[in-house]
Amino acid sequence: MYGHTITPTRAEAAATVAGRTSRLSPLALSRAAQELGLKRGEFDLAVRLGRVRTVPDEGGGGRRVTRAEIDRVRAEDGFPEVLRGRVETVGTSDGATLMEVTPGRFTRFARLGLVVPVNWYVNRYRAVVWLYLADEVRQFAAEPENARLLTDRTPEGLRGQLETGVDLRPRNWRGRHLGFELRQAEDPWAKAAVVASLLDPVQTAEIVRDPYERAHLDRLRPVRPGQPAPESPAASIAARIMTAQDCDEIDWLRAELAQTLIEARRHRPAPRPTPGPPDRQPTMPGRPPAARGEVMRVPEDALLGRTSAMQPEQTRSRSMLGWLRRGDA
Repeated sequence: MYGHTITPTRAEAAATVAGRTSRLSPLALSRAAQELGLKRGEFDLAVRLGRVRTVPDEGGGGRRVTRAEIDRVRAEDGFPEVLRGRVETVGTSDGATLMEVTPGRFTRFARLGLVVPVNWYVNRYRAVVWLYLADEVRQFAAEPENARLLTDRTPEGLRGQLETGVDLRPRNWRGRHLGFELRQAEDPWAKAAVVASLLDPVQTAEIVRDPYERAHLDRLRPVRPGQPAPESPAASIAARIMTAQDCDEIDWLRAELAQTLIEARRHRPAPRPTPGPPDRQPTMPGRPPAARGEVMRVPEDALLGRTSAMQPEQTRSRSMLGWLRRGDA
């Protein structure tokens, strides 16, 4: 009696191969968020905090998450509740509740840099809403050295800073954002683009004189999730938050950009236009192109006129925390 060999159909074999390939292929960010049971905003924050590691998409489509990383995160103790807790954010009202203080006192703490925002958005009233990690708020409230700040009157030195209008929330967010983006940067040019993204374009142009290098940095400029559209009413508010304002912060970023630019140039030159074919020659107005081998001559009086019109002056060439917070904060 002969045995029977069951041979899979071509469709079944293809499905098996596709399943194996899918198992090995990195996941899109939206799919990775679903696999980890996170909302997209929570997932983006988990990535920025380093809780979930991403890899570049080999096809140039942004970043992805490997199946091994999904398995690693799922295997952590307390998943998924612990992961959700680590990316939980609170606004001023909820943060004040966690600290058991008034919203006004919580806002003063944030302005003084005692609690650092992790995110922000512009609401429909064009007001900036700052968000903080709930874990950090709880930790601040639990530290014994902060007990008097939570219950007693604000110390005189801190009150003096508040009276001058100090508000370190934008600056501290920029410092945190810089760290997030530098961790994702793949090479020195990408790192330089991250630093340049926090400087005013005029400041960047003073450091990066080459227009092709500036264009390359612009192409690599990171886009913050949820950033307002360029023409939206919130765009100018976002620009102020995302651009360095204080002199010492600007000086630090300029020095950092100059140093990173040196490293980027050593790594590889910025892309430049490809030169045209060598046999192409410019033509003078009103004159047909020169034949191959013929030397194009420019009238002598044209040369003299150009030389006489040139003025002499036309020939001349024309540890991170130290800067995040002020020393007296």
